[in-house]
Amino acid sequence: MMASPLPSLASFFPSNHNPPSLTTASLPVSKLIFSSFSPKLSRNKKWVSRRNRFYPAKPTDHDLDTTGPSPQASAQNAGNASISFLSLLCPLLRLFSGGDPSQERNDALEVATSSLSTLARFPWGSKSLAEGSESKDITISDPPIRMQLFEFACPFCRRVREALTELDLSVEVYPCPKGSLRHREMVRSFGGKEQFPFLIDPNSGISMYESGDIVKYLFKHYGKGRSPSTGLLESTLFTGWMPTILRAGRGMMLWDKARRDPPPKKLELFSYENDPYSRIVREALCELELPYILHNVGEGSQRMKLLLEASGSKEVPYLIDPNTKTQLGDYRKILSYLFNTYSAAAV
Repeated sequence: MMASPLPSLASFFPSNHNPPSLTTASLPVSKLIFSSFSPKLSRNKKWVSRRNRFYPAKPTDHDLDTTGPSPQASAQNAGNASISFLSLLCPLLRLFSGGDPSQERNDALEVATSSLSTLARFPWGSKSLAEGSESKDITISDPPIRMQLFEFACPFCRRVREALTELDLSVEVYPCPKGSLRHREMVRSFGGKEQFPFLIDPNSGISMYESGDIVKYLFKHYGKGRSPSTGLLESTLFTGWMPTILRAGRGMMLWDKARRDPPPKKLELFSYENDPYSRIVREALCELELPYILHNVGEGSQRMKLLLEASGSKEVPYLIDPNTKTQLGDYRKILSYLFNTYSAAAV
């Protein structure tokens, strides 16, 4: 099967932002460092074919296809209630969120709603696989090349992030809020439709939709023989949508004053999925559409040592911005820094 034509790099960037050279595109996948600038994955010096992607005929958990079906997939996506539900939910929740996310917030309310969201998803996304393992010689290590996750603050994306915390994996995160200027177009180009979450694993040449399938894939390839935690693959109104509703849609829509150009280097965030303070920071990164490296440090994480070396403590969230050589550990300071540094007015 022939690979589909390559998308134009220029379509991902404003005219005043030059994408880096793609000299790595002809290298084997073991040498290729995939980034947001790469139009396709390369393996064995050939473009990865569409046959290496998973396209379930019927979504098993109604992951969020937020643009509606394309002509090719209209039959496949017909009846997906999440499309119309999300279209109504985002602007409605935004009314209750207090408007501009960069403005001063009620800290007590922020922490209270985020903490309730944590309780709604208890116990998923708090501990790593290593912590609960009976075998002391099991070590959790990242694959040679980081996977890329395209996501935003929706229940199905949360399920995948919870699995990543339990598996103690670091990934590159490309936030895709509604109104996205860059990353949603990339998902359409890579996968053929705008549905989330979307995972790319350059180590196997696989890209896939559907949170349930992604979780099963992650545990199969990186779980050391373990199965997903009980209840992780199930989604109910309370455990699934309740955190999104409690947070009033934070992290679902692009901030209208966000900088259009991506920073030269990805930010880095130490956190774990079900931490209430880290959640608030991840929401802001999504609203600003800032790509970042997510270092999961749940209880028992093998990478806790890295956090200690960087910050001197085990407290999360902890943000590192190599673009400005800034390192911050308090979620309120991180919010202030992000919205001041990456607003269009700061350019």
